Amino acid sequence: MNQHKPIKKAVFPVAGLGTRFLPATKAIPKELLPIVDRPLIQYAVDEAREAGIEQIIFVTGRGKTAIVEHFDVAFELETTMEERGKDMSVLEATRATPGDIITVRQQVPLGLGHAIWCARAIVGDEPFAILLPDELMVAKKGGGTGCMKQMVEAYNQVGGNLISVLEVPQDEVSSYGVIDPGAENGALTEVKGLVEKPAIAEAPSNKIVSGRYILQPEVMRTLENQGKGAGGEIQLTDAMAKMIGTQPFNAVTFEGRRFDCGSKVGFVEATLALALERDDMGEEIRAMAKRLLGC
Repeated sequence: MNQHKPIKKAVFPVAGLGTRFLPATKAIPKELLPIVDRPLIQYAVDEAREAGIEQIIFVTGRGKTAIVEHFDVAFELETTMEERGKDMSVLEATRATPGDIITVRQQVPLGLGHAIWCARAIVGDEPFAILLPDELMVAKKGGGTGCMKQMVEAYNQVGGNLISVLEVPQDEVSSYGVIDPGAENGALTEVKGLVEKPAIAEAPSNKIVSGRYILQPEVMRTLENQGKGAGGEIQLTDAMAKMIGTQPFNAVTFEGRRFDCGSKVGFVEATLALALERDDMGEEIRAMAKRLLGC
């Protein structure tokens, strides 16, 4: 097997204002809104940890300090719980090794590409992962692995740059970024190009980009000199497109489910889907849904 630099760092762009969820996000970062009883950001961090990632890099903005607080020690809370004999294991996932969480500020909202570029000094000359917390990726039922772990396993085989994709019905492709596919090898597909929200008749495939990336550090140099693209923002897609043909670029078809938690409907769908699968409440939620639907 080829030896590639290991993926030990992950960037989480969390500077967004969450305007689609106002007024809930006026004082609370949207990344801390819970899917059942776990904040959205926790799912993404857990996914990264499962993949062997050790350093978490949050690209934040003003009013987002609560995200870091979530992964800090809550002394008063934990002391009180311990004194009362409460189960402390519920907080285990929120604990971080000192120094493993780093934050940088994106002072101006100039797009995803700019947010990633803000982490350049921490990323350095190492390949790194990107996880968009709004995209909740859930492993296949029955013990499947998470999306980022699947990508790291593929990266260990082929190196280069990788993006996660999912197959959707052809009539839905115009809502997403779509890959122009080349040769396929199991879950791996060569990426020959990227097309943002193509017309249905012009879409090169039905494989949509789904919010998980492994990129080589050269993307930072590309972003450094990149002008504004769609929406007057610095687009990560534009930078990745320039790297196609100069470095290996593949897509990994995720074996699992994706929930678009950047939308209200997707957020509610994720909450219901995960609640239904829980042993401690699934039956009650199912009965409640039937009652509400008049079944």
